This record gives sequence, C-alpha cells and structure tokens, in this order.
Amino acid sequence: MENRSNMAQQAKTLEGRSGRVNIRKLAVTAVLGAVAAALYFVGFHVPFMPSFIQLDVSELPALIAAFSMGPLSGVAVCLIKNLVHLLATSTGGVGELSNFLLGAAFVLPAGLVYRMKKDRVGALIGALAGAVAMAALSLPVNYFIIYPVYFNFLPKEAIIQAYQAINPNVNSLLDALIWFNVPFTFVKGLLSVVVTFLIYKRISPVIKGK
Repeated sequence: MENRSNMAQQAKTLEGRSGRVNIRKLAVTAVLGAVAAALYFVGFHVPFMPSFIQLDVSELPALIAAFSMGPLSGVAVCLIKNLVHLLATSTGGVGELSNFLLGAAFVLPAGLVYRMKKDRVGALIGALAGAVAMAALSLPVNYFIIYPVYFNFLPKEAIIQAYQAINPNVNSLLDALIWFNVPFTFVKGLLSVVVTFLIYKRISPVIKGK
C-alpha cells in the first residue's frame, strides 16, 4: 500500500511539473510571437534590391523558439506574428500567408535537426538547412502567390523594369526571382542564424527558466 501511495504521489508531482512546463512554454512562445510581430513591422530597404522589397529579422524569435522549445513552438511563433500583422495588412492576408509559409519552412527543419543533434554543429546544420528550404520555397510562393497580388497595384512590366534597373539581364518575373528574391531570402535567413548564434547562449537559460 505504501509503495502505491508513493507511486501516486510521484505521478502527481510529475503531472504538476509537466503542467507548469507547458504553461511556461506557451507563455514564452506567445512572448516571442509578440517580439516577432514587432520586428515584422520594422523593415528597411537594402541596396541592390527594388524599393518595394524590405529586409526584416522577424524570423529570429521563431528560430530561437525552435531551438529552445522545439520546432512546433517555432512554427507557432511564425503563426502568432502573422496573425498580429494581419490586423494591419495591405495585401488582404496574402503577404502574411506567404511570410508564414516561408518562416515555417525555415524554423521547422532547423528545430527538427537540432532536436536530433543538440550541439552547435546540429544547430548550424539545422539553421542552414532551414535557410536553404526557405529560399527554395520563396520561388513558387512569390511566383504564384505574392506577385499576382502585386500586379493588381503595379503593372507587371513596371515591376520587371524595377529589377532591370539593377540588372539588365532580367527579362521575366522568373528571372527576377532567381536573380534577386531567392538569394535575398537565403541571406535573410543567414542573418537570423548569425544573430541567433550570437545571443542564444545568453538568453537560453531565461527562456528555459533555469
């Protein structure tokens, strides 16, 4: 009887700890989602890109979440970020859908690889794999989702001319995406990777509650 009582007590203790961990995980995911949403609003123009394309590091909190709490938390941060941004959308939600798809493509492989190999090498391999996946997915997402919406506000020819002003070899939208958007998306992912590696060790104990 005493053994059963001890086992029941241990089960209750583990259940209580699991509940606290889950609540903390949800809370931290929500906070990182809010930070990502704020960063999403703070974009800036970069050289050698058309003026309507901006750079932001809003995937950074999602990557941190994927490393510290698992890939699904990273995806959840991407979802929260875009749901918040949806309140001020200028694309009818299409831009937010695109951003969510690309962000999820970035943090999901990063988190999965890191879960299997929890060291700096695993984190680097996962993050680079995520950056490649995001860049690759940006081609069909931009071609089939984003730019068809842009064409309702700017003629297709005007958009292509904006790219041609930087690189005269661009003759079509597909050329523009291959020459500009895919490399830009990859560099954007690398920027989040670099910043994460610089700050993750310092903030990880805070996120994990240690």
